[in-house]
Amino acid sequence: MVLLVVDTQKLITTTDLYNFNAFENAVKTLIAAARENNVEVIYVRHDDGVGAELTKGTPGFEIYEGFSPQPGEKIFDKTVNSSFKGTGLLEYLKAKNVHTVAVVGLQTDYCIDVTIKCGFEHGFKMIVPENANSTFDNAFMTGEQSYRYYNEFMWKGRYAERISVEEMIKKMKKL
Repeated sequence: MVLLVVDTQKLITTTDLYNFNAFENAVKTLIAAARENNVEVIYVRHDDGVGAELTKGTPGFEIYEGFSPQPGEKIFDKTVNSSFKGTGLLEYLKAKNVHTVAVVGLQTDYCIDVTIKCGFEHGFKMIVPENANSTFDNAFMTGEQSYRYYNEFMWKGRYAERISVEEMIKKMKKL
């Protein structure tokens, strides 16, 4: 099992996210529990390319201070919504014989959705801890509506197991 922390970069990890305090607390708690239980924490960053606000070399590109990687923790960079496409993550997980991926991070309706579905397609058991992903309001849905749609309807029972933070920690302790 690994804990995959997706796109929790300074530019977009802000209080404008849906349910920010619960999101921040859940992710911090899960990162700490993973480290305590020798579950590898892997980070993914999104790069929109040269000239964009979210690109390598800009302050907003780096991981949010509250979730900072420790020395030696892997960071994969991506240029599309999937954490698996062209990043080396898939090959890394297969080489380590990983079967289960717990996904946390941003944004529910973009990179988290695609990462969960692609992980499922690649044969991983995907786990989505409650309150550990978030997003912003968009032209069609509020952040809350997006969160609820994907977490309670789209992924659950189809692409991923949705569990509480406490249940996730119990799974980590059993490894």
